[in-house]
Order: sequence, then structure tokens, then C-alpha cells
Amino acid sequence: MTPAAQAVQGQLTPLKWENSFFKVNSALLSLDTHQAAINEAELQVFGLVQVKVLSQQTAELDALSRLGFRLVEGEADFVLGIGTGGRPEGIRIARKEHIPALREAASGAFAHSRFREPWYQPGDSGRFYAQWVENAVLGTFDNQCLLAVSEAGEMQGFVSLRELPDGSARIGLLATLPEAQGLGVGQRMVEAAIDWCRARHLSRLHVGTQLGNLPAIRLYLRCGGVLERTAYWLYR
Repeated sequence: MTPAAQAVQGQLTPLKWENSFFKVNSALLSLDTHQAAINEAELQVFGLVQVKVLSQQTAELDALSRLGFRLVEGEADFVLGIGTGGRPEGIRIARKEHIPALREAASGAFAHSRFREPWYQPGDSGRFYAQWVENAVLGTFDNQCLLAVSEAGEMQGFVSLRELPDGSARIGLLATLPEAQGLGVGQRMVEAAIDWCRARHLSRLHVGTQLGNLPAIRLYLRCGGVLERTAYWLYR
């Protein structure tokens, strides 16, 4: 006998902010074996359903594939210890006057995220991350945005940070401007993020990146990051 196909159990939650921003009707599927099985009719209510699945959840991946979910991208999560040290040189707190330059930089740096075609409209990804970095400067999503600057005071990169309820923090965005590549800016921003945690007596720093972003993966490993988990984003 062929074993019965596994059902997908979980809960669908409309993504209100994203729906308003992107003008779509989407929901997040949170997998949970304590919830009822999700059926086709429930999924059809939404134009787009997102789900994040740990890479070892192969049975769930197979079940989602049968429901029409498609792979969008892989993701790797790292954790860094805080330790001792100080703030590196050339780090500033981003202010309101930096927002236009930051929006432009973020729009270019994150143009090929999971908010891309064919699931979203052209330009949506850049627009989303431009808004993210602005919100970080204003402290309305991430708590703060830090700038890496040259000796002449020119912006070389940025990193946004959010304090979590469990006494840790997470890097939201981290990007080096194209003209500053190869100058150690990424490592300087990670060190600044760790110092930000140290000043707040936080115990750990989390950061995630796309599995295909090998420069970022190498950076976090070089900075002492430990790979916590890998996962996949799927859309239907």
C-alpha cells in the first residue's frame, strides 16, 4: 500500500501591512501540527500565500508542493556572540536627513529579494526595502539604523537593528554601497551591530541572508557567526 499523503496543518493570517503596501491579497501560512489541515478552498481566498519551511521539513515541503506551492528562495540564519570590544571607527547614527540617500541605496541593494516578479510588480522589492530603511531611521520598525562612513564623511553602507523580547537583537538590513565594496565595510558594520548589542546588554545577535548570497554568508562566518538553521520560502 502507498502511504497516505501528509496534510498541511497550520494557520492562515492575512498580511495586512504588506497587502496595503503592495496592493495585493496575501496571507502567511504558519505551519503547526496542532492546527487543522489547510484545504484548497481556504487557500483560494488569497491571491498569494507565503510559507517559510525549515529545510529539514521534507514531508511538509512535499505536501506543500502538492498544494501548488513553488520555491522562491532559500534563507540561512546565523547567530553571533557579543563578547568584548568597542565601536569601530567611522560609524554614525542615521538621522532624518540621511533618509533620501538611504532609500536610494536600499532600493538598489535589495532589488532581487523574494518580493520580485512574477509574484510582485517590477520595482516592488526596491520600494519595500526603501521603506524599511526609512522606518528604521525613524524607529518605527527596526529600532535604529547605523551608517558606515569614510574618513571624508561619505556614506559607505548601513545596517539596521531591532531589539527582541528574548534579550537578543536582529540585523534587519545590511548593505555596502557598490563604490565601497572590498574595503571591509561589511565587517565594520557587523562589529558596530555587535557593539550596539553590547551597549544594551543584549546576549546574541541574529542575522539572516539568502542562501545564494555567498558574500554575506562568508562575511557572517568570518565575523564568528554560527549557522543556526536554513529554510525555504515558498509561494502559492
